Amino acid sequence: MSLEKVIFGFFVLLAATLNFGFFIGDLADPKLHNEYELFAAVVVNLIATVLKFGDRTQIGAVHLATSLVADLQLIAATLAWTWATQVSADGLNGESMAAVVSLSGGALLANIVSVVLLVIETVSFQRR
Repeated sequence: MSLEKVIFGFFVLLAATLNFGFFIGDLADPKLHNEYELFAAVVVNLIATVLKFGDRTQIGAVHLATSLVADLQLIAATLAWTWATQVSADGLNGESMAAVVSLSGGALLANIVSVVLLVIETVSFQRR
């Protein structure tokens, strides 16, 4: 067992679960989506992205691409949340919350792809 692979897998799964935890719930209800969970998802996704930089394999490149997509979507969701709460005169209404949750849903899809790649990589490693 490689400690590096354990840490890598831990952060990939933690990023996916935090993202899922933020995404789940009514799309337009701000009470069901916690801003701290969104912040944690962004931070863990960024850490997972940094961990993927060293892998020079083809599957490592796809891992990095999915992680960059998730980062981009979560940062956009954070900016949309910040805009709605700090700049917009309407505040965090159902429409702006739906935009934030939709962006996190895109990141969730990228994180699911990353987890699937991790499982495929793990299964193929066992066959060698």
